[in-house]
Amino acid sequence: MPVSIKIKHDSVGLRLDHFLLEHYYKDQSRSYVQNAIKEGFVLVNEQKVKTGYTLKLDDYIHIEIKEVKPLDLEAVNLDLDIIYEDDDLLVINKPQGMVVHPASSYHEPTLVHGLLYQIDELSSINGVARPGIVHRIDKDTSGLLVVAKNDFTHQALSHDLSEHNIVREYLALVYGKFIENEGTIDAPIDRHPKNRLKMTVKSGGKPAKTHFKVLDRFELYTLLSCTLETGRTHQIRVHMAYINHPVVGDPIYGPKDVIGTTGQFLHAKKLSFFHPTKKEHMTFNADMPKEFQDFLNKLMSDSA
Repeated sequence: MPVSIKIKHDSVGLRLDHFLLEHYYKDQSRSYVQNAIKEGFVLVNEQKVKTGYTLKLDDYIHIEIKEVKPLDLEAVNLDLDIIYEDDDLLVINKPQGMVVHPASSYHEPTLVHGLLYQIDELSSINGVARPGIVHRIDKDTSGLLVVAKNDFTHQALSHDLSEHNIVREYLALVYGKFIENEGTIDAPIDRHPKNRLKMTVKSGGKPAKTHFKVLDRFELYTLLSCTLETGRTHQIRVHMAYINHPVVGDPIYGPKDVIGTTGQFLHAKKLSFFHPTKKEHMTFNADMPKEFQDFLNKLMSDSA
């Protein structure tokens, strides 16, 4: 249902995204609201504006976003693969096919539902829909992510993430051969102008940088180690498609004839960060899922 708001004296000077989070979408994330503004679902004086627009007296805000239905956040036993846990945080090896957090358009159990079953306390910074969630990985990408149990830990990890101090290394099997042994893709990413489910490299988008190294070469494919300097939505998948080496098995950015049955061959293998309370660097590694390993073994056997 459309909503119209007229700005009064007590809201003058606030950023538009902050205003909406405080007064209208209290249980949504900041990125959710910012994307809504960027995509034109929020207008100020009938004009599209930036997320950081400063509100003025008598500004007229028009919101076309559908009301978000209450989310079912019942605890569900998903037997999450917790590879490390202490009083402040935990590290999880997420399987392919599992969505990280619930949304009004997705009604199946998510990682958050599993966390509510296995963990007694989770940070509250990201609202009721995303307790503990510091960062995400795609549904059909497997691998490591860190979850915060309290707000202090969440804020510290989020700060380190924004400062590029958390190392996230992925294994990616991509199409084609690389001449170079390593390199960096530095290309801004934004929402696709025609397909809102996709992202794309676009001038004026958010800065995005992916470092890659060749681990192995096959006749039709290359195995890469990819390290994220930024963490944009679908970043590795978009960047690889941009340089004409899409991730194998990717149903959105790769060939229509998809290889495999569980999604893209992309695995968050390594996660390294500074523990906010233990004051020490911690590094975790996770083996790739079986289908990824089996396909890789076949490629190695064929090339032997």
